[in-house]
Amino acid sequence: MSGGVDSSVSALLLKEQGFDVVGVFMKNWEEKDENGVCTSETDWSDVRNVCDLIGIPYYSVNFAKEYWDRVFSLFLSEYRAGRTPNPDVLCNREIKFRAFLDFAMQLGADRMATGHFVQTDEEGHLLRGSDTNKDQSYFLYMLKDHQLKKAVFPVGNMTKQQVREKAREAGLPVSEKKDSTGVCFIGERNFKKFLSAYLPAQPGDMVTPEGEVVGHHDGLMYYTLGQRRGLGIGGRGDGRSFFVIDKDLKNNRLIVVQGEDHPRLYRPCAVAEQATFVKEELPENTPVHLTCKVRYRQADQGVTVTRKGDVLQLDFDVPQRAVTPGQSAVLYDGEKCLGGGIIRSFD
Repeated sequence: MSGGVDSSVSALLLKEQGFDVVGVFMKNWEEKDENGVCTSETDWSDVRNVCDLIGIPYYSVNFAKEYWDRVFSLFLSEYRAGRTPNPDVLCNREIKFRAFLDFAMQLGADRMATGHFVQTDEEGHLLRGSDTNKDQSYFLYMLKDHQLKKAVFPVGNMTKQQVREKAREAGLPVSEKKDSTGVCFIGERNFKKFLSAYLPAQPGDMVTPEGEVVGHHDGLMYYTLGQRRGLGIGGRGDGRSFFVIDKDLKNNRLIVVQGEDHPRLYRPCAVAEQATFVKEELPENTPVHLTCKVRYRQADQGVTVTRKGDVLQLDFDVPQRAVTPGQSAVLYDGEKCLGGGIIRSFD
């Protein structure tokens, strides 16, 4: 239980269905934000209030060390390498469905439940949540069927509106609580300020593909491909906005182009590594046509996938905008989330 409305309603639904429910709050991050506030304290208070209201026992467990070792250290190494990682994907694999699942089984639980908007079937396939606007299968693609068979997702067949309505009807104190946003451990604090505390910034030039210097960046780690805001480039050329298309780590240069329709913003293919599949692997060296997402909330895109070991060659039906190394390419066959990999290059 995170202290949010989704996990709170999940616990309530299971209790109403007659299950013996125990609430567990995970503390994964020890530090306070720039205002000296530890948001986990507020969340823990909400968990206690909800559990008291619905009449279930609760625990708090501290996975901060596991989080640092298994998630945050990889997060930093990816930024050092000039990529843009997705730590929420790793958090689900390493913390929620590994450290927390182990803890749940040690408690003697038959199943663990979370408030994710996803569904499963008896065979252990991962299915999209009913609410297409909230479906979170993208963040769970690294899970395996044996983990999913031990998990239940009580709100997976509900819409977010239905979840809030259920919380209001039950008088849960978190019924109107705002959804958490941003990276799981950073929350809503200033990302640039947070990252600079762990990685030294190295300012450099912003250049066009032809090598013309058009501005200066504060450090490559602060920028992501496709970014327009915050570049500080104005009054050049035809006045159109500039966009980030690449990073030159060797020379510490940020490559930018002018115009949102610039062809260099779009990539016809990509390579993803560390391929992982929920259940069955794709056949090796055999092209398969599926759909994929190269970022959360993106509409499904047609793609031909060729697996070579743990490497996926992705050839898109239509060139994709701002394909970003470090992000996940997640594969779908209809409602099933098959798995995916980490984007490493786009050539």
